[in-house]
Amino acid sequence: MAQTDTVTRILDTAEVLFAERGFAETSLRTITSKARVNLAAVNYHFGSKKSLIQAVFARYLDPFTVRFHHALDELEAQYAGGVIPLEVLLETMARTVLDVPAERHSLKVFMKLLGLAYSQAQGHLRRYIQDEYGSVFSRFTDLVRLATPDLPDSERFWRLHFVLGTVIFTLSGLDALRDIAEKDYQEHVSVRDLIRRLRPVVVAAMNAPLPPPPMPKAEAS
Repeated sequence: MAQTDTVTRILDTAEVLFAERGFAETSLRTITSKARVNLAAVNYHFGSKKSLIQAVFARYLDPFTVRFHHALDELEAQYAGGVIPLEVLLETMARTVLDVPAERHSLKVFMKLLGLAYSQAQGHLRRYIQDEYGSVFSRFTDLVRLATPDLPDSERFWRLHFVLGTVIFTLSGLDALRDIAEKDYQEHVSVRDLIRRLRPVVVAAMNAPLPPPPMPKAEAS
């Protein structure tokens, strides 16, 4: 087996197992058994489970970062230094997210991996994502800040993560949602249809009125 075939087989198997079972619950031996390679091959090509996890993310995030930077370049040129509307920024990010998994396995796997990056990620993965891909996410956040000048930074932080959680939950459960829509509402829903419905929800969430300030502890009790 050629080395490139071995690496591809390991990565293909690892990303599916990580998405299904999580990082901690997936052992290297399980991956090698499913991929029909020996443990020495994983150690030779990746060195450790940490590096294998990072390589799985790189297959999605490398092309995503390149495309998203390019898309933001085009938006900044189009708006010529003006504020890019929030709905345009969110639509651009969604379109880029949808384009990338076509080069790999599926949107569902990509979304599950992103969810794991938040819910199960050890420190090494958070540091890796920040070091390797932080620039594009910081750039996007800066543009969102310009589009939502009335939001305090802390509130913007929470809303962006609420939006991200909504998107990940919805798209990682895409098959189940499609089945429900078809059986209960006789609707055949494409991914693009789902994004079209999701877009006004996340824009409204970002633009919602600020919550009331917390009550003083004496009054709350």
